[in-house]
Amino acid sequence: MTIERIQPEGMHRPTGYTHVVKAGNLAFLAGQTATDSSGNVVGVGNVEAQADQVYENIKTALASVGTDLSRLIKTTTYLTRSEDIDGYRRARAKHIPTDLPASTLLFVTGLANPLYLIEIEVIADLD
Repeated sequence: MTIERIQPEGMHRPTGYTHVVKAGNLAFLAGQTATDSSGNVVGVGNVEAQADQVYENIKTALASVGTDLSRLIKTTTYLTRSEDIDGYRRARAKHIPTDLPASTLLFVTGLANPLYLIEIEVIADLD
């Protein structure tokens, strides 16, 4: 199986990991955060605004391998505050109204940057 590592145009350049790994007919996305293409945190203190940026990053990453949100297989979402679940769900419903993937939601005490309220990792089908 060929493995391809991709740093999509339009996304910030990470150090120490790859945004997208394409393996066979699957795409694995590193946890996406509310970081814009310049590396700035979007929506500080607002989980819905952060989730919107996360989904925009996911769309950009998926487009780099020729797929989109309708091909999601599995998502894992990390939230740092339980009171943010409704804001997260509103953003998710805007971006993924149908074709819901298998999903796991976890509450964690922190993420890589203390300004991040949410992080989402994805597995998607490429066919």
